[in-house]
This record gives sequence, structure tokens and C-alpha cells, in this order.
Amino acid sequence: MVDKEKVRQGVELILEGIGEDAAREGLLETPDRIARMYEEIFAGMDQDAAEPLSKTFHAKNNEMILEKDITFYSTCEHHFMPFYGKAHVAYVPDGKVVGLSKLARTVEIYAKRPQLQEQLTAQIADALMEHLQPKGAMVMIEAEHMCMTMRGIKKPGSKTVTYTTRGVFQEDEKLQNQFFTLVK
Repeated sequence: MVDKEKVRQGVELILEGIGEDAAREGLLETPDRIARMYEEIFAGMDQDAAEPLSKTFHAKNNEMILEKDITFYSTCEHHFMPFYGKAHVAYVPDGKVVGLSKLARTVEIYAKRPQLQEQLTAQIADALMEHLQPKGAMVMIEAEHMCMTMRGIKKPGSKTVTYTTRGVFQEDEKLQNQFFTLVK
């Protein structure tokens, strides 16, 4: 849970640290705004992927299920700047499936934390494996990082792509290629 008072105090210190006057008219409510914003963008800190992935349905389908182009926004834990993009989440069920919106909710839960893209990719796949017990899972994330576009190297439009495989996706190159073909 976000401690809004600590965030507010921290923002005041940052404003002072960069040479701003925290009492200036345009900045008076900024610490409170940022505290409320942090409560929203870090809502995943208090959520568990077990909740959306717990409601399953029996299914005879044992082919790949793919939910692609799931838009997400996250915050880089190194610079506390946004990164955002699309997540593609697939699994091969083993007798049970979950509602498609639950895959997007799982992405949201992990994205709404201070995060690394590589870690986010793995957390989503691991949550599917733990809570759905599928035959396998594969997750790919394509994201633009503001720490690369707005500061440092300053390369807007560059994308970072990460993917991870679990279960049958690790063993079956044909299944991986099918995933990549469907994501295109």
C-alpha cells in the first residue's frame, strides 16, 4: 500500500533538491497529485495474480491460446521512468482455461510495480504456470523505455523485446515459431 504522506514529503524534497520552490502556486498541489498517481500506477504492489487466474473453466482444447497486443504501462525500477508497450501471452492448457481478460489483468498486476522488463516477462509466465498448471506458457513483451528515449542515449522509437518460455514452449521450436508467427 502506498504511503501517500511519505510520497508527498519525498516530492517536496525533490522539488527543493532541483532548486524549485515547493510553495510556488503551480507546485502547491503537485506533491498530493503525485501521491495519488503513485497509488494508481503502483496498484499491483497489493495484488496477487492468483486472484484473476483462480477462476478457470474446464476445456478440452489443448492447443495454444494467445492473447496478443495487451497494452501495458510500467515504471522502470532503475530510473523510475515509464516504459510501455505490448505484451503477448500464450499458454497450452491442460484441461482448464481462464477468461481472456484474466491474462490482461495478470499483465497489469505485474506491470503496476517498480519493474524490469525482463523480470516482468518472467513473472507473467511463472504466474500462468503456477496458477493454471498448463502444459506450457510463452510471454513476449515489446516496450519503449523513457529512460532510453528522454535521457541518456536519447533514442526515441527504439523498442526492447523480451520473451520467455516455460514447459512445452521450451521443448518445441515449432510451437515457438507458431507463437512468433501469430504475434506478427
